[in-house]
Amino acid sequence: MKKVPYKIYLEESELPKQWYNIQADMPNKLKPALNPQTGKPLGPEDLSAIFPMDLIIQEVSQERYIDIPEEVQEMYKSFRPSPLCRAYGLEKALDTPAKIYYKYEGVTPSGSHKLNTAIPQAYYNKKAGIKRLSTETGAGQWGSALSIAARMFGLECTVYMVKISFEQKPYRKSLMQTYGAKVIPSPSRFTNSGRAILEKNPN
Repeated sequence: MKKVPYKIYLEESELPKQWYNIQADMPNKLKPALNPQTGKPLGPEDLSAIFPMDLIIQEVSQERYIDIPEEVQEMYKSFRPSPLCRAYGLEKALDTPAKIYYKYEGVTPSGSHKLNTAIPQAYYNKKAGIKRLSTETGAGQWGSALSIAARMFGLECTVYMVKISFEQKPYRKSLMQTYGAKVIPSPSRFTNSGRAILEKNPN
């Protein structure tokens, strides 16, 4: 029996022009996120302190498809399409008639799927006039993705990285710094919460 290829690639011309919004097809709609201070549903005014309006609109949208801006599509082309892989070994190990596929996102500069969302987030912030982004990261994948995306759109980026990862993963830290990000071990003396934590336990 002839096997299909291990990897399937789209042509650049076949890359999606729209994002699919699963909320449009959910029979049980998600409940709104709650404001942690008031306990009431979050409104645009609550989110506007940290997100540009275009991202807020997407967050609450019930439209099935959302157009991908051309600038974002162009950035995607620098590392997409990523391969769809057939897991023949897993199928054999499970002794299943099912065909199992997985999307391999390790081909991206950040080494994960997270660049797919970091790029539009950086784009919409740039469009809104934001000059600098800050974020947290654990092992460093998200911090790497946002560092790369920020660099693509000429934004400054500060990453607060979990201190143990900061110490144990120097190459991930170096990757973020290579793309121009300022990487700070967290908790740090730069935030109120960090200072409070270090006051109780300096180590």
